[in-house]
Amino acid sequence: MMTIDVIVGYDGSPAAAAAIDAGAALFPQAHVWITHLWTPPFASESLRRRLWTGVSGINSFIEAIEREGEAEARRLAERGVRLAGTAGWNAEPLVRRTYGGEGLCFAQLAQDLDADLVIVGSRGLGGAHAVLGSVSDMVVHYTPRPVLVVPHPLLTAEQEALAGGPVIIGWDGSPGAEGAGTVAARLFPGRDLITVHVDGMETASPEDGRPPAEGLIVERVEATAGHGPHGRAVAEALGAYGRSRRAAALVVGTRGRSATREILTGSVAMATLHHAHRPVMVVPPPHEGTV
Repeated sequence: MMTIDVIVGYDGSPAAAAAIDAGAALFPQAHVWITHLWTPPFASESLRRRLWTGVSGINSFIEAIEREGEAEARRLAERGVRLAGTAGWNAEPLVRRTYGGEGLCFAQLAQDLDADLVIVGSRGLGGAHAVLGSVSDMVVHYTPRPVLVVPHPLLTAEQEALAGGPVIIGWDGSPGAEGAGTVAARLFPGRDLITVHVDGMETASPEDGRPPAEGLIVERVEATAGHGPHGRAVAEALGAYGRSRRAAALVVGTRGRSATREILTGSVAMATLHHAHRPVMVVPPPHEGTV
């Protein structure tokens, strides 16, 4: 089985740990960087309180936070490595300082390390109170590599599907969809790949809507009327199909390259992240190589 290079965001939260478990089931042969981003001089609240009582001035306090905060970050990354090892992964820790903009930092790391994939938890990276819509969204928006977002929690049936379930690829006839199919075939070797078109899916330009490649069979499903905006209706139809097939993951592509990455990466892709209740891989446009 092919070895791929994967960056996994880890912040010690249950969602981040769940992302490690899901990633190891989906990509058992991966080489992994368990990555923790920390923002000096802001170590954890409990550590700051303890340090404040043991120093004589603000400069000493800041120096102590810098020193102990970095050590705390490294211990956290090592803990993630141990979890990854238990899950069967060959992993190493990667700790980076950041002064905000975690999504951009992950995007830069993915490019610098030439990673094949970035994995994040939908409630990971930004602490126990972060939700999809902040750090996880930003990682998807800016990263020039495929990003897999693992929702938390996964139900028992969804967990069981990770090891051998098929992978569902959203198809709308665009180059982005073709790119998503190519990436899915490379990252999920040996898996059954099912290409699905939701009736009513819009195309972004006159040249879109091309027929599938020769030999590619596209299943057609209908979006349920009255389920909100177009993107959400399509996403819910993909999610429902995934549930019916006990899919391990969904894969969707994005269109075009622009400063806003297709205005927040496209309504269908983002709605699928928020509503599919299965791991979702978002694949950037083919040949995108800059942040």
